[in-house]
Amino acid sequence: MSDNKMPPAHPFDDDKLREECGIFGVIGVTDAANFVALGLHALQHRGQEAGGIVSHDSDQGFNSARRFGYVRDNFTRHSLMETLPGPLSIGHVRYSTAGGKAPVIRDVQPFFGEFSMGGAAIAHNGNITNADALRRELIERGSIFQSNSDSECIIHLMARSLQRTIPERMEDALRRVEGAFSVVAMTSEKLIGVRDPLGVRPLVLGQVADGWVLSSETCALDIIGARFVREIAPGEMVVISDKGVESHRPFRPRKSRFCIFEHVYFSRPDSIIGGQSVYETRRQIGIELAKESPVEADLV
Repeated sequence: MSDNKMPPAHPFDDDKLREECGIFGVIGVTDAANFVALGLHALQHRGQEAGGIVSHDSDQGFNSARRFGYVRDNFTRHSLMETLPGPLSIGHVRYSTAGGKAPVIRDVQPFFGEFSMGGAAIAHNGNITNADALRRELIERGSIFQSNSDSECIIHLMARSLQRTIPERMEDALRRVEGAFSVVAMTSEKLIGVRDPLGVRPLVLGQVADGWVLSSETCALDIIGARFVREIAPGEMVVISDKGVESHRPFRPRKSRFCIFEHVYFSRPDSIIGGQSVYETRRQIGIELAKESPVEADLV
């Protein structure tokens, strides 16, 4: 081999873990977007590329802000946060898993859509494995995509649904989706959370003051002083309004396939998953590893 000829790259050299994003939503508190900003800061380890927040106020309607970079560098400015008023808000921190290589602001979630029964915003964590097929089908039927994200398919599927309410349209859309998804969404009056039937990605429910919280991890509940209530079950949809929390099971039950990398890589050590501390799970994994592959060392 000549000196100026490099060997071909291994096909998996750039194969990296690209599955995590963070989602967070709050309803029933004053200036909900401030709580969302704190929650996203606690979930920053799940995505450092960009972040976005959507809020709703009865006077101003829906408002959104999407920025590249860290939450602390964008969503701590009073001038920005005062543009996101209202008692209902959702947010997303992004670690790109699909779409073009060069990041563009239109790929930053949450995504927003205006339907005949009102507006809705949606933030998604996971990978939609049939996104390419869905996108081709939707474009052939006249849909116009604004981003490269596979998550935008959900909005377009909702737009084409014949169901009468936004939660029903979301159910209809997510039945078409294959792969992993945890979703937080909002209408002008409701906060919605959904986990896929396999429960691949986490989603938890909390309570803060008189309001409710949905989060990827429990560590984001702690930062706003929220009380952990429970995990959203695989295949469950919760719809939260001033009437409380309603639970629905729109999908056929399947055996859970929770992602082990949430325990070993994605989640923050101080989060709780399945009633178990992530830190303690990792410590126990280390104990088992030491038993299986012992070495003569004082410290590893």
